[in-house]
Amino acid sequence: MLPAFEVPPESEQVRVEIGLVEERLQKVLAHAGVASRRRAEEMIVEGRVQVNGEVVKQLGTKVNPHRDVIVVDGRPLGRPERPVYVLLNKPRGVLSAAHDVRGRKTVVDLVPARSRLYPVGRLDLDSEGLMLLTNDGALALRLAHPRYEHEKEYRVLVAGVPDEAALARLRGGVGLEGGWTRPARVEVEKSNGDTWLRMVLREGRKRQIRRMVEKVGYQVLRLIRVRMGPLRLGDLPPGAYRPLTREELAAIRRIRQEDLPGAAARRPERRARPAGTGRRGRSERPAVARDAAMRGQQRGERERRP
Repeated sequence: MLPAFEVPPESEQVRVEIGLVEERLQKVLAHAGVASRRRAEEMIVEGRVQVNGEVVKQLGTKVNPHRDVIVVDGRPLGRPERPVYVLLNKPRGVLSAAHDVRGRKTVVDLVPARSRLYPVGRLDLDSEGLMLLTNDGALALRLAHPRYEHEKEYRVLVAGVPDEAALARLRGGVGLEGGWTRPARVEVEKSNGDTWLRMVLREGRKRQIRRMVEKVGYQVLRLIRVRMGPLRLGDLPPGAYRPLTREELAAIRRIRQEDLPGAAARRPERRARPAGTGRRGRSERPAVARDAAMRGQQRGERERRP
């Protein structure tokens, strides 16, 4: 165990590369607590922000908060902490939270660190397995939020032997409070009185797997998360933690920079409209002729009036 967690020296280069990802200036100001993102945009347009000695008024300008010198109203913006990533095997009975008002042990208590870390996603009190602790909010959002559709894999011990009808319901979607679950991959690993299932989900509602299994008539005896996106638990003992490997850090960097799945496909390419056509691609000439005819009719009516 490390007395105070730091990324090991062999991972320093990857850690620095992750820290060098550029972000929009207004987002950097908002994350630094200068102002809300909208107010930060106003401050930029007003010419109150300098980057490397030059006033920046263009919204959307990308900067590197670890490398660029950012000054707001004459005051330098402090440099953010380097990102830290810790993979933990959460034991049963430990809260997946940063702190607890009732004084119960949390996952953060298991990892002495100089940086303030937060858990990515949640596991309920009785569940165990992979938890990622980090100070990187952008990565936490992209890895945990269901809209980014990163897989989460679990080993689930179920009382009894689920029949094929129950397995089919788990795979196809189960109706829970709040709506139907998305299709999931469900495989039977082994069965000896009770059954170990391997379940892969792309969402994460509160106590979702337990509720899904109960809905099809069975009970979860044990639940272990073994994978979250590219991160795998491996043979890490309960309560132990480790730094990410070089390959895992590179994968994290890719996730941190990604857009919503299918975003490019949902943005159709803009095509120039042919001359003489409207927004829907229809010819404008009949409309022009119709308008001219109406104007002529109105002129004739005015001339006939006494």
